Amino acid sequence: MKKTLKRKKILVTGGAGFIGSNLIKNLLRDGHKIIVIDNLTTGSSDNLKTVRKEIKFIRSSVGKVLSTKELKGIDGIFHIGIPSSSPLYKKDHQLVSEAISDFISILELAKREKCKMVFASSSSVYNGNKIPYKETQPVFVKDFYTEARYAMERLSRLYYDFFGVKSIGLRFFSVYGPGEESKKNLANLVSQFLWEMKKNKAPIIYGQGKQERDFTYIEDIIRGLKMAMDSKIDCDIFNLGTGKYHNLNQLVEILNKVLNKNLPAVYVKNTVKNYIDRQMADTNKAEKILGFKAKISLEQGIRKLSKIN
Repeated sequence: MKKTLKRKKILVTGGAGFIGSNLIKNLLRDGHKIIVIDNLTTGSSDNLKTVRKEIKFIRSSVGKVLSTKELKGIDGIFHIGIPSSSPLYKKDHQLVSEAISDFISILELAKREKCKMVFASSSSVYNGNKIPYKETQPVFVKDFYTEARYAMERLSRLYYDFFGVKSIGLRFFSVYGPGEESKKNLANLVSQFLWEMKKNKAPIIYGQGKQERDFTYIEDIIRGLKMAMDSKIDCDIFNLGTGKYHNLNQLVEILNKVLNKNLPAVYVKNTVKNYIDRQMADTNKAEKILGFKAKISLEQGIRKLSKIN
């Protein structure tokens, strides 16, 4: 991919988290100056220990530091610092208002600095639709997490229509990869199963293992984030996924193959309300407009991850 963002000053919120830290390391290799805002709620400073001296790190919630002088003259914003798991919102409904308030603050910053913002949305907004999930499908709000993400997408359009603030929302599909340890039980199932099976522990599956997920390796997500920022698109929403799915039983089979083990899954009753049984991205829009297409298969991704963890 052609690198058009050259030596720019970039803000990454949630930079100590799983996706944010992987993004930062990639941007640093491109030569950018990076500012990170993270309150370390689900992120970890360990994710940045190899690059700590190369970045400006601000430990804070987003809304409290946007007037700081370090954020003057920024050229782009990646807003990844958004609580990213439905159980967090189920436990604390105030996260909805906090996430939206922070998002408005980021939009105001982008407005002030006249820069583009790329933000993390979620495939969860498709709950209730048939696969493959398309950006044109309606959104049926079924939980607090979905409400927060969908509200952000609507606000991004309002800020573009009223003030010309450029932003692109990316609906991530089941992202996995290195750096998820701080998320613990909120990490992707690929990582959780890998951690357990490396210890010769059987993975626990809620239900019969027929749930289908579009597992997307972090390297593909990082490419998509950069493509969105580099693009000439001013305001839009795109899916970032592989366009393929595997069920959880198949996931365990692949993990056993890669790890050279033979650990059968343990099945327990699934009591989660509004659980998503099937998930897969329609990637046509991202392919045609952004030029994005995932390159890493699930087995390839697991092989990469198994060598790191």
